[in-house]
Amino acid sequence: MAKILIIDDERAIRSTLREILEYENYEVEDIDNGIDGLELIQKKNFDLVLCDIKMNKMDGMEVLEQALTFKPDLPFIMISGHGTVETAIEASKKGAFDFISKPPDLNRLLITVRNGLDRGTLVTETKVLKRKASKTRHILGESESIFRIKETIERVAPTDARVLITGANGSGKELVARWLHEKSNRADNPLIEVNCAAIPSELIESELFGHEKGSFTSAVKQRIGKFEQANGGTLFLDEIGDMSLSAQAKVLRALQEHKITRVGGEKEIEVNVRVLAATNKDLLKEIEDGNFRMDLYHRLNVINIHVPHLTERIEDIPVIAQSFLEEICGEYGMPVKKINDAGMAALQALPWTGNVRELHNMIERLIILSDRVITEHDVRAFANPGGGTNIGAATPHAAAAPQQAIANYDSFNNFQDYKDFAEREFIKFKLEKNNWNVSKTADEIDIQRSHLYSKIEKFGLKRSE
Repeated sequence: MAKILIIDDERAIRSTLREILEYENYEVEDIDNGIDGLELIQKKNFDLVLCDIKMNKMDGMEVLEQALTFKPDLPFIMISGHGTVETAIEASKKGAFDFISKPPDLNRLLITVRNGLDRGTLVTETKVLKRKASKTRHILGESESIFRIKETIERVAPTDARVLITGANGSGKELVARWLHEKSNRADNPLIEVNCAAIPSELIESELFGHEKGSFTSAVKQRIGKFEQANGGTLFLDEIGDMSLSAQAKVLRALQEHKITRVGGEKEIEVNVRVLAATNKDLLKEIEDGNFRMDLYHRLNVINIHVPHLTERIEDIPVIAQSFLEEICGEYGMPVKKINDAGMAALQALPWTGNVRELHNMIERLIILSDRVITEHDVRAFANPGGGTNIGAATPHAAAAPQQAIANYDSFNNFQDYKDFAEREFIKFKLEKNNWNVSKTADEIDIQRSHLYSKIEKFGLKRSE
């Protein structure tokens, strides 16, 4: 049920609008002045606002401007008894969805409200889709190591040279691979990614090279492998250190001869593929242990790009954190929060066991649980990567009393209890943000709706009256 706020200093207008909208099954609240209206908009998740222009205490145009600073996607319909073309144009320039005159025509009012709500839904859905199909992030940082990586990408990308990308989990190896493809002459063709660690050894060959119908028990139809899918483009073999030796031999042959044979097939298929590989393992040690082929290593390691751990380039943390702040706040439709100097220093002092991926998750957590300015106390209370974080202390008093928050870490008996609490709070926040629209929330957090219903039941979440 859509939730609508009416801001008007005329009781008769508020009552009439409320009666009409409630008859149409909208949930309606009303207030008689702009100052209290702004406070309600900040506290609650409305889907649309009907706002008078001429009011005591605060003009409707000022309400519109201030509200859109912290709820930029909230549809505003301005209403006035002194409507002119100039007023309508001014309201539109300030971000209003539409303008209607008093007394409002019933049909025009309902159509405008419906269109405004549809527009709000479309904006939300568009953001979700953009998040899922977003373009490649920039490689952020000003350290010498990042400068060298960017310079190497610029030089190597236009060639067809194979590249081996090394670095710890979460350091950004996939991002480097994406930029090598984006800046290459193959950018208009597909980039196909294969996580070698996620595919069982008995299936990796079928995944890479495809198979013919009937080649094994479950092969009920022909399958095109990743090499063929990437033809003309780039194949990114992530975590190649986990690939089986038999699959390594076939990959080596494909690199040497530019030909593949499907599992169960006899026909040789020519492929034009640039191969990029990445690993978090020391492949030379894997070669010594007999787990990786030396000839394949030399085939892949034409150019080596090593992505340093975040703890090796802490001077880049402020730039990366600011980018994540802008990105995540934009996705949530809220003003960009700030991290003060002490808070940034606290972030730089953390051990970052999960690397850049962990930093992104922590910035999202801080945005959700902190006030507009993220402080050192917030970092201590909410973003400790060691697993001792007490999110249960995430109250308005937590920032003022971090020592008390730290003292409550014992409220979690084990790490699973902490994870369950964090998951419960996150889902609750998202549901309330979306006015308990389960379908929209499931899309936004990228899980199946049935899975979200299970979580709601598991954590005993209920909509507050």
